[in-house]
Amino acid sequence: MTQENSRTSRVLPKARITKPRARSAAGVREIFTRFRTANPEPKGELDYVNPFTLLVAVVLSAQATDVGVNKATRKLFEIADTPQKMLALGEDVVRDHIRTIGLFRTKARNVIALCEKLIAEFDGQVPTTRAELESLPGVGRKTANVVLNIAFGEITHAVDTHVFRVANRLRIAPGKNVLEVELGLEKAVPAEFGRHAHHWLILHGRYTCKALRPECERCLLNDLCDSPDKRVA
Repeated sequence: MTQENSRTSRVLPKARITKPRARSAAGVREIFTRFRTANPEPKGELDYVNPFTLLVAVVLSAQATDVGVNKATRKLFEIADTPQKMLALGEDVVRDHIRTIGLFRTKARNVIALCEKLIAEFDGQVPTTRAELESLPGVGRKTANVVLNIAFGEITHAVDTHVFRVANRLRIAPGKNVLEVELGLEKAVPAEFGRHAHHWLILHGRYTCKALRPECERCLLNDLCDSPDKRVA
């Protein structure tokens, strides 16, 4: 290295990538107030009949659409709505029912293993803690959060691709990965909105704040959004 290059390398600052500044508490409250006004009781779009079928449906929904999962599980849940009934069907039959879903072979294997563990360790009941849920085959943090929220009424923030995108675009909980966003939502979302927060964010991301072509012209948060992805003034 020449003397000039050496001197230059000492002078130039290192490039730093900073995440967007989080929105103010008042701004976050306004966002969720508008969500609640527009849709007071948001619901998840997976069909289920009890905590067990909810758990299975969420496991199957990884890398699949809720519409696709519902089509595949409609007949399955009619004949197998408990771990015992699902286990009695066997992996081959479960696989045939969910064949239209991505990764159906692995998912069928996980569903059967999940049923075996529920029966052996939890009396056939869906556990009510995140650690116990995550001990089940095919169940990760997001799936556990969904089940805890919907089946047991806990305030959790399940971060999927839609929640991740919307939380960053609206600066509710900027983060570089899903865990950062989840922890950011825990701090940012007022408790009164906590139960439904992830549903509002999912639905907003799925139907309005889309990844490639966000429908900003009909967004109820248009005047609050300063995302570089925004398509209209």
